[in-house]
Amino acid sequence: METAEKMTESLWGRTCQEHLSPVVLNETEQADLVIIGGGFSGCAAALEAARRGAKVCLLEAHEIGHGGSGRNVGLVNAGLWLSPNEIEKALGAEVGNRLSTQLAKAPAHVFSLIKDHAITCEAVRNGTLNCAHSAAGLASLEDRQAQLLKLGTLVQLLDADETARRTGSNSFHGALFDPGAGTIQPLSYVRGLARAAVESGAHIFENSPVHAVSREAGCWKVETETGQVTAPALLLATNAYHEDFNGLAANDYITCNFFQMATRPLGDRLRDTILPGNEGCWDTAMVMTSFRKDQAGRLIIGGVGDLTHPASSLHAQWAARKLAALFPDLKNEPLEMQWQGRIAMTSDHTPKILEIGPSAYSVHGYSGRGIGPGTIFGTRLAEALLTGDAAGLPIPPVKAYREPFSDLKAGFYESGATLVHMISERV
Repeated sequence: METAEKMTESLWGRTCQEHLSPVVLNETEQADLVIIGGGFSGCAAALEAARRGAKVCLLEAHEIGHGGSGRNVGLVNAGLWLSPNEIEKALGAEVGNRLSTQLAKAPAHVFSLIKDHAITCEAVRNGTLNCAHSAAGLASLEDRQAQLLKLGTLVQLLDADETARRTGSNSFHGALFDPGAGTIQPLSYVRGLARAAVESGAHIFENSPVHAVSREAGCWKVETETGQVTAPALLLATNAYHEDFNGLAANDYITCNFFQMATRPLGDRLRDTILPGNEGCWDTAMVMTSFRKDQAGRLIIGGVGDLTHPASSLHAQWAARKLAALFPDLKNEPLEMQWQGRIAMTSDHTPKILEIGPSAYSVHGYSGRGIGPGTIFGTRLAEALLTGDAAGLPIPPVKAYREPFSDLKAGFYESGATLVHMISERV
């Protein structure tokens, strides 16, 4: 389905309020840092490098935000999908605590950048709700609350009645409310980061796919069809939208697709009863559902799934049923737009930083939690590459990372989501 990959056909593409004057690399540039990939990490790194007075060049194969960043749900949350204890189990106590501590501050950092650079991205910091779909889900939220409070994240556990009041739905056993989190228009945010980077002195080139990367005379040479950039430091930030080129191998990850569908703007009565506080939401089910409103009052529902295969109609049918189950007043409400994005997953659901050469890093694997982590990682990676000090990175770099049977795992995710969507929410 072409519409799944065209930004102009997504809600975010249609309502984006941040724009760049497109520039294609057509000459030879000298820089202190060259970045490949124009998503949250790449653009945050470009902004931080430019803010530090460095000369930075960013190359994006398409338009800024073309990849997963511009197709994101738009929930600005602290941490990862994993709980802090699960992160410690995956990474060890010291590294896990470091990562969780830095990511606990991610929403504050994101909203600070939005304010400081006047990014027009429908930013609403009214919190997010992790909604318990079952009694077991509520118990898991109670445990997560205790862990997050230890990190200083002041989350609140809501009962079923308060959750119903805030969501407008009687479907949940309770919710974990994070008042420091919020929602944004993700494509506007990432393009706003790029615009702020340009205003700070960065050179950003769109529609400039990389053909080759090489190391010569102590510098990295990054070549496109019409130009090249030479710099002593390199950041590869293509994540799940990597396009192959000579000189560097793609990262290893599991591909997972997440789609979203949007209603038309709701009338005043429904806006006042469905998510009246405009929190962003997702549930505790194994095959997760997200839901939120945009600035115009559209209800946006999302779930794991690929809209491009022959059975993809099952995802669309599920979305309509799920919408009606959550909000009976929307039973006959048409879903007017649909789009999707690819997510780079790792087996332990934690991001990876690879040291791919001298003064060169690659980052990937936010596993569906891209805004806060992507912004934090990009900022810290720029700092590390410019100073030569990796101590401030959220996790230590590794020399290599392998994801065995990634295609089989990707098929498992899609098959599982399709099966769940085929049978769930049927009367």
